[in-house]
Amino acid sequence: MRGKSLRLLLLLVTLLLALGLAGCGGDDDDEGATGDTSGATDTGGGEAGGDLVFGTAADPVVLDGALVSDGESLRAIDQIYETLVDLKPGTTEVEPGLAESWEISEDGLTYTFKLRDGVVFHDGEPFNAEAVCANFDRWYNFSGPLQNPSASYYWQTVFGGFAEFDPESGAPEDSYFDSCEAPDESTAVITLTKPSSAILGGLSLLSFSIASPKALTEFGADEGTVDADGIFQPTGTFGTEHPIGTGPFKFESWERDSRLTLVRNEDYWGDKAQLDSLVFTPIPDNAARLQALQAGDIQGYDLVEPQDIETIAADSSLQVLDRPAFNVAYIGINQAKPPMDKLEVRQAIAHGLDRQGVVDAFYAGRGEVAKEFMPPSLVGYADDVTEYDFDPEKSKQLLQDAGLTLPVEIEFWYPSDVSRPYMPDPKRNFEAFKASLEQSGFKVTPKTAPWSPDYLGNVDEGNTQVYLLGWTGDFGDADNFVGTFFQHAQPAWGFENQEIFDLLDQAETETDPDARTALYQDANRAIMDFLPGVPYVHTSPALAFRADVQGYVPSPVSLESFAPVTIGN
Repeated sequence: MRGKSLRLLLLLVTLLLALGLAGCGGDDDDEGATGDTSGATDTGGGEAGGDLVFGTAADPVVLDGALVSDGESLRAIDQIYETLVDLKPGTTEVEPGLAESWEISEDGLTYTFKLRDGVVFHDGEPFNAEAVCANFDRWYNFSGPLQNPSASYYWQTVFGGFAEFDPESGAPEDSYFDSCEAPDESTAVITLTKPSSAILGGLSLLSFSIASPKALTEFGADEGTVDADGIFQPTGTFGTEHPIGTGPFKFESWERDSRLTLVRNEDYWGDKAQLDSLVFTPIPDNAARLQALQAGDIQGYDLVEPQDIETIAADSSLQVLDRPAFNVAYIGINQAKPPMDKLEVRQAIAHGLDRQGVVDAFYAGRGEVAKEFMPPSLVGYADDVTEYDFDPEKSKQLLQDAGLTLPVEIEFWYPSDVSRPYMPDPKRNFEAFKASLEQSGFKVTPKTAPWSPDYLGNVDEGNTQVYLLGWTGDFGDADNFVGTFFQHAQPAWGFENQEIFDLLDQAETETDPDARTALYQDANRAIMDFLPGVPYVHTSPALAFRADVQGYVPSPVSLESFAPVTIGN
């Protein structure tokens, strides 16, 4: 989960396009092709060539964007494959990818993409409109275990359901996708069943990366089962031995739990990668990743713990890069677990959480207290939502107003064995919040479980009363935050609120920019009055590299190309 920090221009461009008032296009000389490198080291002075080893928190699940939603898989997939539209480096602003330009019909239902010429898949097959449609038809026609939300999460999030609906799959019944047609080799036309202002940004997701149709068939991309943990397990070899895209790096080899090796694609259509090879090696322990960087065993890693930043910054042989904030951590409240169905109790929790204290103590100056469920830079953020200051006495009074006897017993869940960009140390956050809640009229019973599948499963199935969780955005749209959380009933939140559901439905399909902004602002106000949970921090995560690594541009959505990266003298 991604997920995903921001550029307001993304939504403006998307909505203008949906109105038919603007189009987007560019060429290799377009300014957007180079991106904004603020916060990163200068790209000059490095040497082409060399081998870079990057320490990851885990192995990829499978190298097929359509079937994963975890960051470690998507990081590697981003080097091998490409999408029709891309994000300008360091931002959430849409720019040309495999499509050099596009037009959207006035009714918002037809997207016509002009494709780049001269692009070839790694297996030598030509990239063209038929290949694009073959991929879309593959996703739309997923069946059986591939309709499981854990397998095709992002298709279901962006496009909804499938050609044939399986009521036992858990997938949505309706789909935004109608068809993909190829009137000629360089034109792909995607038609929707209804307008969605989030589609264009969604197409930048690597779940919609274009793979070689020949390789998909030859190496059994859709063969597999879903295991007891809800994870798709491929039995074909496409996503493990033969991932074939058009990207700047090609797959060479993969030794599970050891190293995934990619090499430069010498036939790449654009600027070729500077590195000879790129290796991803899993090092689950954060301290071990830091030690490997200091020893020179790796040249970079992600998810730097806040307490390690000072150590890294003080070492002249190392450097820290900042990722723009594009996330939210929150305390979820399940209203199906009494007395959480009482508004006064939810308000008491909000006033009983010392959010500022947690941010000051555990985020090393890299966090800001959140007051709603989306980052401030997103269009639709409302500055005037109801706020809840830390006030233990007010919390106690609200509990008594709800007719409860103090202290009020609650179960408070937190995950173990995990570090997230928005929550580097869940246990410390929990302990601090427990202490402030117990000052405020509550008696807290701790509950914990390993992150996956036990913790996430318990939350998603509605088994937790109060819990720590968070979200990093996937693309720059309010729908990817509040729409994901609150557009329909979910067991994790345990409520029905048709006013909020309707506001978010209207906002998703509204094509007028000002009207859509107002709808999301109204939704944020309604959410923070209804208080299904309490957001507490937006963070700016950090990466660490050797000082001679140059050209890496941190992304708000945690996906960066290694193609421009060099290793200096």
